[in-house]
Amino acid sequence: MDIGVISVRYARALLKSAIDAKLEDQVYQDMMTLAKSYVEVPQLRHTIDNPMLPKEKKESLLKVACGTEPTALTLTFVGLVLKEDREQMIQFMANSYVTLYRKQKNVIRGKLTTAARVSAQTEQKMRQMVESQTNGTVEFETEVNPDIIGGFILEYDTFRMDASVKSKLNNILNTLKK
Repeated sequence: MDIGVISVRYARALLKSAIDAKLEDQVYQDMMTLAKSYVEVPQLRHTIDNPMLPKEKKESLLKVACGTEPTALTLTFVGLVLKEDREQMIQFMANSYVTLYRKQKNVIRGKLTTAARVSAQTEQKMRQMVESQTNGTVEFETEVNPDIIGGFILEYDTFRMDASVKSKLNNILNTLKK
């Protein structure tokens, strides 16, 4: 069976259980932390995939990878995944849960890139602007990139607004070359 199909099935079952228990937001945080742990610590995958490592050690590693205080539902889920020998797919299950949760709750990911750090008030105004356009909740990521010289780049869904000084200068340069 396909890894994608299996991981989505597990994630869907976890989301349904989390909604029934009214823990979907906390499990979402746990799954985001778990997915992030796999990205930030590449050795985690090799360790969890190691067939010689006892399940108890894998369980304690995954518990730590889920964050400081994962929910009991998350821990039960990890135990089930290990019991069914599906631990090599748990990263995909976590990512699938995050995707399903965002779709269910209409959560849009956005990114604001600026040349210098912006105030929390400015960031909040940008978030509100995106939320009013999308009728959803926005998870906002900010990044400082001095290479854009000034202005900002706002991205969410398939939308991208590039109001950076660098892109405007490049447009002028391209116009002059013609």
